[in-house]
Amino acid sequence: MSPTRMSKIESAIRVVLEFNKAFNRHDVANMILLMSDDCVIEHAEPAPNGTVYSGKEVITQYWQDFFHASPHAHIEIEEVFGFGIRCIMRWRYHWVDAAGKKRDVRGVDIFQVRDGIICEKFSYVKG
Repeated sequence: MSPTRMSKIESAIRVVLEFNKAFNRHDVANMILLMSDDCVIEHAEPAPNGTVYSGKEVITQYWQDFFHASPHAHIEIEEVFGFGIRCIMRWRYHWVDAAGKKRDVRGVDIFQVRDGIICEKFSYVKG
């Protein structure tokens, strides 16, 4: 693999890691700075096909609503690796349900990073 290609893969992984640091801080403003204007995210719910959100304005509202509904949301990264413009991240998502019980679920996100920012984030949940 050429050094240029390796550098792009490493850069994409760094962007994904920074995005997840912002997620764990519930820092929507910095999450959005790491996303393209035409970004598309696909949330895993409702099963089986999830929900698609497009564009910064819609995605900003989605994240704000998400953290409002889940104020204890936290992603624990189990593994992250890159292939060209794609990054794959295995994770465990932790939250507290309405009854106050700690919960978690495992899943995978598939990111596409273009020009140093995320343009796609597709989430898949185990179970």
